[in-house]
Amino acid sequence: MSQIAFLGAIEIGLVYSLVALGVFLSFRVLNFPDLTVDGSFPLGAAVTATLIVNGQDPWLATLLGTVAGAIAGVVTAALNVRFRILHLLASILTMIALFSINLRVMGRPNVALISQETVLTPFLGHGLSQAMVKPIFVGVIVLVVAFLLSRFLTSEFGLAMRATGANARMARAQGISTNQHTYVGMALSNALVGLAGALFAQTNGFADVTVGVGTIVVGLAAVILGETLIRSRSILVMVLACIVGSVLYRLAIQLALSADFLGLKASDLNLVTAVLVAIALILPGVGNPLARFLKRPSGEATR
Repeated sequence: MSQIAFLGAIEIGLVYSLVALGVFLSFRVLNFPDLTVDGSFPLGAAVTATLIVNGQDPWLATLLGTVAGAIAGVVTAALNVRFRILHLLASILTMIALFSINLRVMGRPNVALISQETVLTPFLGHGLSQAMVKPIFVGVIVLVVAFLLSRFLTSEFGLAMRATGANARMARAQGISTNQHTYVGMALSNALVGLAGALFAQTNGFADVTVGVGTIVVGLAAVILGETLIRSRSILVMVLACIVGSVLYRLAIQLALSADFLGLKASDLNLVTAVLVAIALILPGVGNPLARFLKRPSGEATR
């Protein structure tokens, strides 16, 4: 693997770590299986790219792309809470609708940002190559978001949100407004995904209506891989594990595609992704045979 490929994998892994944090918030904290991310990721990219092309400030465009993702999450929450549609079906409906909305926002299937100023522009040309500036810039944003998210989840409101996901009936019995926490949690989750889409568009130089395909799989794989490698009850450690899992996931994909002896091509990306996700899902359920052997009674072990 070349240095450029390595730094590129780190960069994409950090961008998708925001998706992993959003998936962690919906799946693990709220216990809400949310497929909206496949639509809110390209929505954040589409809104940001369109505003930048039309002369808006890149930071404002990034903020509005994040807000657009939050609105998508609120729509999914409303379908579930207000209209009693099953959470999985509600998220699928929002995801399908967002495909057409993204096309409307961009006015065409993709928007190029190659010659446009982005949030990265002020940091370029200061002695570091562009390949190094991108992962450093995204990494700083991700660490700030991770710190704020961990503080939020350990606050009184965050604890109530965790209680909503753990046992909604018991939470309501304790006077917690589970509907309110579902709205806020889904908005925050998809805001993180929208921010990831906004950064993806600016670091890669384009926004495309199809960039969201499989986003939920990548986010879920990063969460599971991080939980498998770093097991802890600490919220901060769990949040950091999502980031580590996302980066390692992208590195594993890049390593597999760069290994000549495997004979893999860029067109095999979906195959490699499926295999890695399957491994990430299988690992938590695989016990340690040595540990089981050591736990046997001494008489049984010597039979």
